[in-house]
Amino acid sequence: MHDIITRLRNKKDDEGFTLIELLVVVVIIGVLVAIAVPVYLNYRKGAADKSAQSDVRGAVSAIEQYYTDNGNAYPAPTTAITQKKASFSLKDGSTADTSAGQAGWVTLSDKSSMTYVLAADKLSYLVCAKNEGGTDKVYVYNSAVGGSVKSVDAGDITDCVK
Repeated sequence: MHDIITRLRNKKDDEGFTLIELLVVVVIIGVLVAIAVPVYLNYRKGAADKSAQSDVRGAVSAIEQYYTDNGNAYPAPTTAITQKKASFSLKDGSTADTSAGQAGWVTLSDKSSMTYVLAADKLSYLVCAKNEGGTDKVYVYNSAVGGSVKSVDAGDITDCVK
């Protein structure tokens, strides 16, 4: 009996992985995936928020360009411009591709919505944007205050214009 055990221990030709070793590897991979997936989803939400923030900055540039090109007058929003979910023209609120790339064209990222409101005195404006894929943050630029784009923890984009 002792000879059989010694012979089995010395036999090295039949090396491979045991079932336990394979199960340990699978468990380790599962733990790593469980850690990585939530981190990845948070990065995606952050990227969606950054795209909404970038859309506001781009809209501010387009509005200011419109202002200088049209006799120092900001675009007067029609009902069509008040809230948009696709790229649009500041002149008439149309989303037709014929205006794309021209002065007064506001480009929106995928799943972003934007609101543009002109103040009653027509000397300042408010731009708000939110991305559906992001967190509940709404990004706001108020030209009366100036500065940078601020984030507001509002659930709905219409809350920022009240």
